[in-house]
Amino acid sequence: MAQPFRLSRGGRIDRARPLTFTFNGRTVQGYHGDTVASALLANGIHLVGRSFKYHRPRGILSHGPDEPSALLSVDRGPGRVEPNNRASVVEARDGLKTLSQNHWPSLEVDVGAVNDLLSPVFVAGFYYKTFMWPRKFWDKVYEPFIRAAAGLGKAPAVADPDRYANRHAHCDVLVVGAGPAGLAAALAAARTGKRVILADEGPEPGGSLLHDLTSEIDGRPAAAWLAETLADLDARENVILLPRTTAFGYYNHNHVALAERVTDHLPAGGGQAPRERLWQVRAGEVVLAGGAHERPLVFADNDRPGIMLAESVRVFVNRYGVLPGRRIVFATAGASAYRAALDAKAAGAEVTLVDLRLETDCGAEPARLRAAGIEVLTGHTVLGAKGGKRVTGLLVAPIGPEGRIGTSRLLSCDCVGMSGGWTPAVHLFSQSRGKLHYDWDIDAFVPGTSAQAERSAGAAKGTYDLAACLTEGDAAGAAAAGSDARHPLAATPTATGFQPVRVMPTDANPTKIRAFVDFQNDVTAKDIKLAVREGFHSIEHVKRYTTTGMATDQGKTSNMNALGIVAGQLDKTLPGVGTTTFRPPYTPVTFGALVGPARHALFDPIRTTPIHGWAEAHGALFENVALWRRAWYFPKPGEDLHAAVARECKAVREGVGIFDASTLGKIEIVGPDAAEFMNRMYINPWAKLEPGRCRYGLMLKEDGYILDDGVVARVSPECFHVTTTTGGAARVLAHMEDYLQTEWPDLDVFLTSTTEQWAVIALQGPKARAVIEPLVDGIDLSPQAFPHMAMRTGTICGVPTRLFRVSFTGELGFEINVPSDQALAVWEAIMEAGRPHGITPYGTETMHVLRAEKGYIIVGQETDGTVTPDDVGLAGMIAKAKKDFVGKRSLARPDVVAKGRKQLIGLVTDDPKLVLDEGAQIVADPGQPIPMRMLGHVTSSYWSANCQRSIALALVADGRDLMGRTLHVTTPDGFTTATVAEPVFLDPKGERINA
Repeated sequence: MAQPFRLSRGGRIDRARPLTFTFNGRTVQGYHGDTVASALLANGIHLVGRSFKYHRPRGILSHGPDEPSALLSVDRGPGRVEPNNRASVVEARDGLKTLSQNHWPSLEVDVGAVNDLLSPVFVAGFYYKTFMWPRKFWDKVYEPFIRAAAGLGKAPAVADPDRYANRHAHCDVLVVGAGPAGLAAALAAARTGKRVILADEGPEPGGSLLHDLTSEIDGRPAAAWLAETLADLDARENVILLPRTTAFGYYNHNHVALAERVTDHLPAGGGQAPRERLWQVRAGEVVLAGGAHERPLVFADNDRPGIMLAESVRVFVNRYGVLPGRRIVFATAGASAYRAALDAKAAGAEVTLVDLRLETDCGAEPARLRAAGIEVLTGHTVLGAKGGKRVTGLLVAPIGPEGRIGTSRLLSCDCVGMSGGWTPAVHLFSQSRGKLHYDWDIDAFVPGTSAQAERSAGAAKGTYDLAACLTEGDAAGAAAAGSDARHPLAATPTATGFQPVRVMPTDANPTKIRAFVDFQNDVTAKDIKLAVREGFHSIEHVKRYTTTGMATDQGKTSNMNALGIVAGQLDKTLPGVGTTTFRPPYTPVTFGALVGPARHALFDPIRTTPIHGWAEAHGALFENVALWRRAWYFPKPGEDLHAAVARECKAVREGVGIFDASTLGKIEIVGPDAAEFMNRMYINPWAKLEPGRCRYGLMLKEDGYILDDGVVARVSPECFHVTTTTGGAARVLAHMEDYLQTEWPDLDVFLTSTTEQWAVIALQGPKARAVIEPLVDGIDLSPQAFPHMAMRTGTICGVPTRLFRVSFTGELGFEINVPSDQALAVWEAIMEAGRPHGITPYGTETMHVLRAEKGYIIVGQETDGTVTPDDVGLAGMIAKAKKDFVGKRSLARPDVVAKGRKQLIGLVTDDPKLVLDEGAQIVADPGQPIPMRMLGHVTSSYWSANCQRSIALALVADGRDLMGRTLHVTTPDGFTTATVAEPVFLDPKGERINA
């Protein structure tokens, strides 16, 4: 195959499986195991894109996830076009279509390159200074221009046809990174029998061992040790190996998010398999072994295509069998580039190495290279690069004893491998809230104090020697698994160490050259210096003003150089400057992976109760309540909503009605401290509530405003059955868990959502007892034995039940809790037993009317997030003797006790047939000048067939002081009059509920 820069042998590619894909319409040949980047280089393609701001030619800088420049649009088939893919990560496969970005009309001829000529104008922060005047230009000129120029690539225009999966997993030890340290850690942990997950972002585990051809581990080649270790791990039942899986977020309680690329590398997209899978892992212990990122050198025109990281040259040569150039110059300030130079020389390249360090600081490495026929120039700096769409030469010069730059020399080349040292990948450690520590010996921030059950090992901890990495990994894995066993491994010594350098010394005017720090956002060293001169001294401010470290690579190659430049300008140490915030994701994650299956019908899933099918078959119309589909009303032929609701309301008041209340949230609170927990969460007391009794509970937020309400039954001394509003179940459970886990971890309490476990059948009306009496066993239903607000356990129709005597209608009522899978049978049995009594099914609209007749509130309707217990007339529920509960302190705030707060009242219109609009505003005088002073608003409004008139509830300023007063309420045509009344319109003494 015509791949001019492909080596005739070597690499881990499968030469028996050739493939082709396209780049900008040009056919590119490669092999299975190639990345798009390695295949492009094998075909002699170095120019792969244009930079964001200046549209400068850009090539491939890295072999890994830190690639800032080679961002491509990848087309995997119809509907599968995705921008901003790193060529160094995308696996090559047959039929792939790739396109470069950010240019017009073509990559080779880009009109936007005029920005490069205008670079003196486009300095750091130019947009803050330029688009300010004239003001009227903003809407018509500036904003459209900025929006058109913003971003890289084009967002997909059609729906994503792929499927994405989501998996939750638990393990004893999660190891992130399968390089030498990660493999040693996983093996050590696996030997203990603990459950281990090993995740690595590469297509095959191994890390640096995949391109290390010379090192030995325990007397055998590193590749052999790697193969044996992987086979050992793969054979163990307690180990899960996850290649192509990036750990991108580290959250509380050792919750680590992983994105697994499942099918992108497969020729046909993997059939029915998901494209990606989001793993949410809860780990007992986490070992972070994510390696380190090589730093570029900062010198004039260091962004030319063909200039890449030194270790990446080594990877392309040894792992992919690609020689990135015939004449390669390695520019370095450290030892690791010497290994890359030797490997490139062995592959047939003409190699020169330029080292900033003095000969005396370089150890034995220069002699080894010279013995191999490589010219080594120690004590030399790089003044700049030559070339346009590909590097053609490197201008270097010696540095004299006093720092004076000597006579320059041009080294002809078609590839440059640069190395400014290494930066440990501490992103996940920082996300875990661990504290970084600056290590002066390696000029890097390394993991310091851990905040979670985590430990770092290997290069991620600043350890670069192979033997030391293996030892550290083994110790970390064993300790994470709770073992003291150690399995030391010998390995070939690794040349380490480098001389920190922020910008390469030069004799040119630094304000006249462009030495790039952030390659993706076109941020130069002089941009960062300008930001500091203009007063941006915080590194976070410098980041935002210059945009350094804000690109898709999140500053993996640029941050340390930027920090060093800022420190130099401020005359501070690097620890004194600090770091920017490491936020997830570690590398870009697709929206599809995050959304998973929650799309289309599952984006807003519909929940139905066990009775839903019966209601549907009997003609019910439905409404959406939170995620639930609830029966709204049951119309008979010829009835509209109002007629049906009026009939249902009369039936409940005069006979018996049946209602599906299964959607109520239900939480089981169990444990020795359950009563104490309830006391702290609710405003009313619970310690003395007897088992078998119920109580209405009111829950507040920290600000003293009502969050939720519901009936709570004490099942036993250590068990409470809590109900919540339909829409508040998840919110209340999260609220409880938050306090239990963060504020009161000492309480011995367990919380379990039982919403799906229990179906609830509400039987309401004067004939309710007569209907269920023949169906219930083991419970005395007499008023004396089973009073209002009591709970009993027994059976109904032979099915276990928790029977509540409670009512949300003001009538004699029972709420029958039965297992969900038997609810329909119980419902049908009750319907049959109630037929002689005229039993009537009713829906949510009737429920609303019935509760409004009694003045019962609905959280979210009579409350709006600013309503206190006293505002709705429930201040008497507050336990005066309780030391504390959530929101208690806030109830004493001046604004909460001040006069003029809105209070719940009833409204009766002068025209009894007029039903007010919910949300209608209320004023004292409709003739007052505009803007009028609004006193409040209508919260609930209905026609009441039982009261033979309209009724309404409202929140009105000082409403309880206005009883009997006439107020004015807005209508579509103006205003109408209404009289303030008590918010209870029927049976004010509560005689019916105690029948």
